Amino acid sequence: MDLYEHMGKDLFRAHGIATPRGIVAETADEAAAATDELGGSSVVKVQVQVGGRGKGGGVVLCRSRAEAHEAAGRMLGSDFKGHEVTRVLVEELLPIAHEFYTSVLLDRSVGEYLWMLTAEGGIDIETLARERPEALRRVHVNPGLGLRPWHLRELVGVLPVDAREGAAEVLRAMWRLVEGADATLVEINPLVQLTDGAVVALDAKVTIDDNALFRHPDLEALQAAFPVDPVEKRAKDADLQYVKLDGSVGIIGNGAGLVMSTLDVVAQAGGKAANFLDVGGGASAEKMATSLQVILSDPSVRCVFINIFGGITRCDVVARGILEALGNVEATVPIVVRLDGTNAEEGRAILAEAAHPRIVPVATMDAAAEEAARLAGAA
Repeated sequence: MDLYEHMGKDLFRAHGIATPRGIVAETADEAAAATDELGGSSVVKVQVQVGGRGKGGGVVLCRSRAEAHEAAGRMLGSDFKGHEVTRVLVEELLPIAHEFYTSVLLDRSVGEYLWMLTAEGGIDIETLARERPEALRRVHVNPGLGLRPWHLRELVGVLPVDAREGAAEVLRAMWRLVEGADATLVEINPLVQLTDGAVVALDAKVTIDDNALFRHPDLEALQAAFPVDPVEKRAKDADLQYVKLDGSVGIIGNGAGLVMSTLDVVAQAGGKAANFLDVGGGASAEKMATSLQVILSDPSVRCVFINIFGGITRCDVVARGILEALGNVEATVPIVVRLDGTNAEEGRAILAEAAHPRIVPVATMDAAAEEAARLAGAA
């Protein structure tokens, strides 16, 4: 669960990390009034669950209430990188002496947390890591041992001497947040040292582990403020594991591993997946119909690839389910179907006999991926 910046800063303050004074505004008038309250000047920032706001015009320095009113009026109700802007954060301007960057994230490849820090803040960290990796300090933190003094010395050693103590306090607080809120990412870009020497988090990016939300009802309740994607809600209500992506090949499979593999083979075939959708162990007609409705409601989908391996579920049952689903759902794009495993031959025979004009049966996974990529490109 990705938090809005203002929610992340609420967590920061609760764990002892200093942030600028800020007021959330949902109208331009509220933004102007907040600017008055903050002394007549402010920073107005779009609140969306995506990065790159500074480069995309989502952060504006305002020297008057009129400028804040204009900036908020332009932002609110707009589309920022595919996200509707429903609120802005209006913050006080601070006298900044230095900008840094720091983040801690779960590194699943080694089962530890990866901590990064650089004295160069407010930048594209991926570019820095690629072009000048020596400028970025990295340490791994074992969750069983926690953040230790030697980790802090290694990380803050890259900062100006007078900023190290304040930065170390921030890092300790970040670790308390990680442990206390089950966060998988805490990022501050930039972390700044003010002209008076204080170290303050100017930004906040926090991701909470969805699987741990039952332990944090206060954090789970924040989801009510997030925009609801009707397609994702429909999939969730039907107990489907669905994630929207940005390609044109709709993917339906049974089992998370198979669906992930399907995304890979589609990419290898030159296509791009429009989604991840796992129907789970069963593929009844009702579940297939809902899955197809979810996929086909995405206007970017130009072809659907149904990839089923019959284990517990028999392929002949899946084939009948697909046909029954197509009796209830209007298929507007080609549907490539690959069946393998239990009763696969029977399932293929059922589809062949039906001769549905939208169904394209293919025997192997690689060939089906190639056909789906071709059809999506030709549409």
